[in-house]
Amino acid sequence: MACSIVQFCAFQDLQASRDFLFPHLREATPSGALRRDPSKSTNWEDDGWGAWEETEPQEPEEEGNTGKSQKTSWLQDCVLSLSPTNDLMVIAREQKAVFLVPKWKHSEKGKEEMQFAVGWSGSLNVEEGECVTSALCIPLASQKRSSTGRPDWTCIVVGFTSGYVRFYTENGVLLLAQLLNEDPVLQLKCRTYEIPRHPGVTEQNEELSILYPAAIVTIDGFSLFQSLRACRNQVAKAAASGNENIQPPPLAYKKWGLQDIDTIIDHASIGIMTLSPFDQMKTASNIGGFNATIKNSPPAMSQYITVGSNPFTGFFYALEGSTQPLLSHVALAVASKLTSALFNAASGWLGWKGKHEEEALQRQKPKVEPATPLAVRFGLPDSRRHGESICLSPCNTLAAATDDFGRVILLDVTRGIAIRMWKGYRDAQIGWIQIVEDLHERVPEKVDFSPFGNTQGPSRVAQFLVIYAPRRGILEVWSTQQGPRVGAFNVGKHCRLLYPGYKIMGLNNVTSQSWQPQTYQICLVDPVSGGVKTVIVPFHLALSDKKSERAKDVHLVKKLAALLKTKSPNLDLVETEIKELILDIKYPATKKQALESILASERLPFSCLRNITQTLMDTLKNQELESVDEGLLQFCANKLKLLHLYESTSQLNSLDFHLDTPSSDNDLAVLLRLKEQELLKLRTLLEKYKRENTRAAVRFSDEKDGVLPVKTFLEYLECEKEAINIKKISEEEYVALGSFFFWKCLHGESSTEDMCHTLESARLSPQLLLSLLLSVWLSKEKDILDKPQCICCLYTMLLLLSRMKVAIDDAWDSQPVSPWWQQMRTACIQSENNGAALLCAYVGHSVAMQITTTVTEMVLDTDSWEALSLDMEYWELLLKQLEDCLILQTLLHSTASTRPSKVSALQAEPLPRLSVRKLLEGGKGGIADSAAKWIFKQDLSPEVLRLANKERDAENPDEPKEGIPRGLPEVSEVETDLGAIPDLLRLAYRQFPCSLELDVLHAHCCWEYVVQWNKDPEEARFFVRSIEHLKHILNAHVQNGIALMMWNTFLVKRFSAATYLMDKVGKSPKDRLCRRDVGMSDTAMTSFLGSCLDLLQTLMEADVSRDEMQAPVLDTEDAWLTVEGPVSIVELALEQKHIHYPLVEHHSVLCSVLYAVMRFSLKAVKPLSLFDSKGKNAFFKDLTSIQLLPSGEMDPNFISLRQQFLLKVVSAAVQAQHPVAKDKDFSEKAPSTPLGKDQDWPVLAVDLAHYLQVSEDTVRRHYVGELYNHGIDHLGEEATLQVHDKEVLACQLLVLTGQRLAHALFHTQTKEGMELLARLPPTLCTWLKAMDPQDLQNTEVPIATTAKLVNKVIELLPENHGQYSLALHLMEAVEAISLPSL
Repeated sequence: MACSIVQFCAFQDLQASRDFLFPHLREATPSGALRRDPSKSTNWEDDGWGAWEETEPQEPEEEGNTGKSQKTSWLQDCVLSLSPTNDLMVIAREQKAVFLVPKWKHSEKGKEEMQFAVGWSGSLNVEEGECVTSALCIPLASQKRSSTGRPDWTCIVVGFTSGYVRFYTENGVLLLAQLLNEDPVLQLKCRTYEIPRHPGVTEQNEELSILYPAAIVTIDGFSLFQSLRACRNQVAKAAASGNENIQPPPLAYKKWGLQDIDTIIDHASIGIMTLSPFDQMKTASNIGGFNATIKNSPPAMSQYITVGSNPFTGFFYALEGSTQPLLSHVALAVASKLTSALFNAASGWLGWKGKHEEEALQRQKPKVEPATPLAVRFGLPDSRRHGESICLSPCNTLAAATDDFGRVILLDVTRGIAIRMWKGYRDAQIGWIQIVEDLHERVPEKVDFSPFGNTQGPSRVAQFLVIYAPRRGILEVWSTQQGPRVGAFNVGKHCRLLYPGYKIMGLNNVTSQSWQPQTYQICLVDPVSGGVKTVIVPFHLALSDKKSERAKDVHLVKKLAALLKTKSPNLDLVETEIKELILDIKYPATKKQALESILASERLPFSCLRNITQTLMDTLKNQELESVDEGLLQFCANKLKLLHLYESTSQLNSLDFHLDTPSSDNDLAVLLRLKEQELLKLRTLLEKYKRENTRAAVRFSDEKDGVLPVKTFLEYLECEKEAINIKKISEEEYVALGSFFFWKCLHGESSTEDMCHTLESARLSPQLLLSLLLSVWLSKEKDILDKPQCICCLYTMLLLLSRMKVAIDDAWDSQPVSPWWQQMRTACIQSENNGAALLCAYVGHSVAMQITTTVTEMVLDTDSWEALSLDMEYWELLLKQLEDCLILQTLLHSTASTRPSKVSALQAEPLPRLSVRKLLEGGKGGIADSAAKWIFKQDLSPEVLRLANKERDAENPDEPKEGIPRGLPEVSEVETDLGAIPDLLRLAYRQFPCSLELDVLHAHCCWEYVVQWNKDPEEARFFVRSIEHLKHILNAHVQNGIALMMWNTFLVKRFSAATYLMDKVGKSPKDRLCRRDVGMSDTAMTSFLGSCLDLLQTLMEADVSRDEMQAPVLDTEDAWLTVEGPVSIVELALEQKHIHYPLVEHHSVLCSVLYAVMRFSLKAVKPLSLFDSKGKNAFFKDLTSIQLLPSGEMDPNFISLRQQFLLKVVSAAVQAQHPVAKDKDFSEKAPSTPLGKDQDWPVLAVDLAHYLQVSEDTVRRHYVGELYNHGIDHLGEEATLQVHDKEVLACQLLVLTGQRLAHALFHTQTKEGMELLARLPPTLCTWLKAMDPQDLQNTEVPIATTAKLVNKVIELLPENHGQYSLALHLMEAVEAISLPSL
C-alpha cells in the first residue's frame, strides 16, 4: 500500500538508437561491421536503419572519462517525447530522429513483455542547418463508432530552430509544415479535453501552444485535428491513386507578442478563466484607477505563465474576443502524384531527399503574420533567479517551476503567488500525478440508506508532485500543497522524467465518457537498464496522518509483516499478537491483505493459521450484518474450507495403514484382463524399457513425496461457489498437489476409500481428481515400475473415482464416446513416460471393461451399445500405439557399449522424449525421423541397419541388392560392441514394418546427417556418412529425390561460392579465404567437394535406374493411420521432378575439377577458364531445367587448357599415390587423405578427357610415362595395354630410358662407367649427353628394370622407325652396364 515504481516497457535495442544519434559514440568492431546477431538478416529492409549509411568519422576523445560519461548520459542531450497512450516514443538530436513503437516480445527470462523497437529513423531537417528543439507525440482519437478506446493514430509534432513546426506520421511521412514565426521554437505543449470535475470548473478547449523567444502561438485543437486528418487522408489517397488533391481546412491560431520581459525559457498555457466579481473590481482598480468602470459579467481570459528572467515568472492574460483568430494556409507536404508521395516516405528510409523539393520549399516561404502585443500583467520579480522549466498540474490550479539555483517552487496559478519551495534539486525534472479515490476502499460505516445518489459522496482527487534529481539519482514523490514526501526511489543519474500533461486529442464531452484509454501520467526512461517505468501512488497517502484510518492500517500491516519475520519460540504468544493486530485493522481490503500475508507465512504452523482464520471468521459473524464486508467474509470461509481439507488429508496420510495387494502373476493378469503370454510380453517390454531408460537418465533425489506445506497448498487451490478448483499452476506444482492427495494411496499406505470420500465431500470434481491422479502416476514412472503393487492400488482408486457422481453417468448420455475415459486416454497420449502410460492404459481399459459389464446388464439401448463398443475400440487402439511408442522409446534410449573416440557436440545433445501425441503430430515421417536422430547420435554405420533387417531380406530373396555395399565381416565384428542395439532394431522393424522400411530409414538418416553437417560444416564426416546412407537407398526414385533436395537446399550455394573463390585466386585457396567465402576450412572444403562429386554421380546413376523400377508405395501401420503433420522427406523426394542428365553431368565435371585442385593443391588453375560462355552460364542452375550446353567442336585454346589441367591431375595423382624420396616436402604440402575411399584419379581423368574433348590416349600415355618416371615399372607395363598409339608412347619411353642411362653413366662417376662410355657409339654418346636426368622423379631404379623397359620400347617400335637403331644401341649399353653386376 506504499508508493511503488513499476516497469511497464523496455527497449529492444536502445544502444542502436544511441549509435544512430551519436555516431562518435559508436563502438568499433574488429571487422568494421555493425554489431549484429549472426542469426539475423543483414538486409536493410528488415532493419529500417536507412540513414546509417551516413557514417561519420569517429573523433578521438580528449578524456576517457568524458567519453565514458557521455555514453551513459547521452539521453540528457536529446529531445524526448512519449505518447501518453504508450503507442510511440520519439528520440531526436540535431537533425536526426528515431521513432520507437512498442511490440510484444519474449524477454531473456522467457516472459512476454512490451519492448520499444525502431519503427522509423532518419533526418527531419529540410532547411540547411536547422535542428530539432522540441517534439510532441499526440494520439488522435478515432471517429469510428466501433472504436475500442485506442487512438486511431499518433501525430509527431516537431519544432525547429528555423521557426518551422512540422507534423509527421508514425512512419516519418511529413504531413504539413507551418512557419508561424521566424524565431526558433523553444517549446511545444498540448492541452486535450478533460471532463470538468464539478460545475464550477470552466470547460477548456483543446489547443497546441508554441513558444518562441518573444511570442506564443496557440493553435485551436479542433482545427488542428481536422487538418491533420485531412493531410493523412491525402497521403493515403496519393499513395493509392496518385492524382487526388484535397485542400484541407486552414489552421486557426492566435499569436501573442509577449512584452515587458527579458528572456523566456518555458511556458504554461492555463486556459480560459473567469474572474470572481471581487477580483474583477480589484483588477479594474489597479489598471483604470478610481474612476474605472466594470461590466456586469466578468470577461473570459486566456492565462499564460512564463518562466525566464526579469521577471522570474510572468503572468499574462489575453481577453477573449479582443482579436480575431488568424487563418493559416496549410502548407501541404503531400504531393499530388504517387511518385512524390512515395519519395517523401522513402526519404526517411534511405536518408536522402530530393533537392528540387528543398529548393521549392525555400523559395516559397509563407507569409508570417505579426503578433498581437500582450503585456505582462504581473510576475514574481527576482533579478538573480532565472527560470528553467514550468509544469502545470492536471487540475490547472498549481504549477511547479525550476530555476538555476536548484530550487523547485510551487505556484498558485489563480493567486499568482509562490506557496512552497524545495531546495537542493539542481537540474531537476518535474511532473505531476493525479489520483482519484476508489470509493470501494472506504471504511464501511453504519448509515441510513439514502435513495438519492451515493451516500459516500463523490470521489476525491489528490495531486502529487514528482521530482527527479539527476545529480543525486533520486526520484521523489511529494504530497501537495503542504504534504510530506510519500515516496523516494534510487533510479540512477542518467534518466529522463517524461510528463506529457495531455491525453488523446479529438474527444469531447460525449465521446470522452465512453472512452477509457490506458494512459500514463508520468514515466521514467532509464538508458542504463533500458526500461521505461511509471510511478504508482495510492490515494490514501494524500490524507493527513491524524485523520487517516488507512495510514493506521498500513502501520499495523507493517507491524504484522515484521512480526511474521521474527523467530519466536513461544508460538502461542505470537498467535495472540497476530489476532490482535488483524482485528484492529479497519479497512476490509487491508484486513484481507493482512490475512493473505499470514496464510503465506512459512514460519507459522497449521494450527496457528487455522485458529487465526477461525477467530477472524467468528468476529465477522458476530458483527452487525450491515457493517460486514461480504467479500472478506466469503474469503475467510473459503480459506477455512481449504484448511479443513488440508487437515483431513494430512491425517489420512499419517495413519499407519497397509493394504494387502495381490502379488502373483495370475492375480495381476486377471486384474488387467490379460492372458499369461500377454502379461509376459508386457513384462519383457517394460524390463527392456526400464533397463535402457535407467541407463539414459539420472534421477536426483527430490523432496519427500506426499508432503506439501500448508502455504503451498493454499497457493495451489481456490474456492469458487462452494466448489474447490485448482489455480493455473505449473506441471511440477500440479504433480506435487496430486502426490499430496494420492501418493500414499498408490503405495497402499493410506486408505483409498477414505481419501476418495474426503475429496468428494470437499466438492472437488471427479474430473479434477482424475487429472491429479494421472499426473502423479505418469510423472513417477521410475517408482511405479519398481513397485508392481502400485498397479492394484491404481485400479482401486480409478474404480472409486469412476463411481463418483457426475463422473460417467451424466456426461455420457448425449455423446458417442465417454468424456471420462477420453480424458484418461488423452493424458496417456500426451505423456512422455511411456512405461507408466502403458500400464495406466491397461488399468483404465480393465476398469472400463469392469464398469461396462455392470452397465450393459441394465442398458439395452442400441446407441449405448454402439458407444460402449466404440470406447473399447479406442482403448485397443491406444494400447497398440503406446506399445509401439514404448518400443521406439526403448530403442532411442539404447546406447552402444563402446562409443567412438571423437564425439561432436551436436551428437552429444540429448534426444527429446517421445509420446503418442508427438508421433501423431509428427507426420508420416515422424517415426523414421526420430530413429534417424538416434542413429545420428550413435553414429551407426548403414551396414548395421542392413544387418538388423536381414530377416526381412531373407523373406524377400528376389529383392534387388544394388545398393548393398560389401565388407560384411568388418561389420559383424563391429556388431559385437553394439550391445542390445541389433535386437532392439529388429524389434522396432517388426513393430513398424512400413514406417521403418529400410529405404525410408536410410532417406531420413541421409537428411539428418546433412542437416547436422550444415550446422557445423567442419564435421565433414557427417556429410560423408550422409552420402553413404544415400547410396544404400535401393529405390532410384527416392534416391533421386533425396539427392536433388540435398543439392538444392544445402549444397549449391556453398558449391558456387567455392567455385568463384577458386576461380578468383587461381589455385587451391588458403584456410582463411575458405572460411570467409564458403564457411568452412580448407580441409573441410576438400572433403565437401569430394562428397558433392559422389552425390552428383549417385544422382546420375539414380536417373538411369529410375526408369527400370516403379515408385514405392508409402504405407502406414494401421495404428498410425490418423497421423497429421508435416510431409515426410520421402514424400517430398517422390514429388521432385526429373533431372536434366547432361546438366548434372556438366556440374559433375566442374566438381571433379574443383576437387582435383583442392585434393592435390594445384596451382595456376582457374576452373571456369576451362569452359566456354555456354558452359559457364549453365552452372548453378536448377538441375531439372533444360539449359543450353556446349556442343560441337570446341575452340582449340580451350582444349589445350583442358589437356594441360588433366595432365597436371594425372601427375599429381601418381605423385600422391607413389611418393619418392626426391619429394622431401611433398608429404607436408599434400593434403591428408580424404574421409572414405579416394577417387581412382587416372580413370577419372580419362572420363573427364572424353567429356572435355581431350584426346584420351594422350592422358593414358601421360599416365604411363608418369608411372615409369616414378619407377613404378610394373604398373606402367600394365597401363601400357590401354594405350592405342604405341609408337608415340615408345618414343616417350625411349627418352625416359635415355634419362635413366645418362644418370647411371654421368652422375655415378665410376671407373667402369667411364670405360663403358668410351666404348659406346658416338651417336649414342652424344644423345645421352643431351638427356637431362633432373626430370626423373625416381633415379634409384635397378638397371635390370631399365633393361626390361628398353626391351618394351623395342617391342613397341616398328623396325622402320627412325629411332629403332637408337633403341638397339641403348639395349646393348644397358646389357653392358648390367654385366659387371652379374
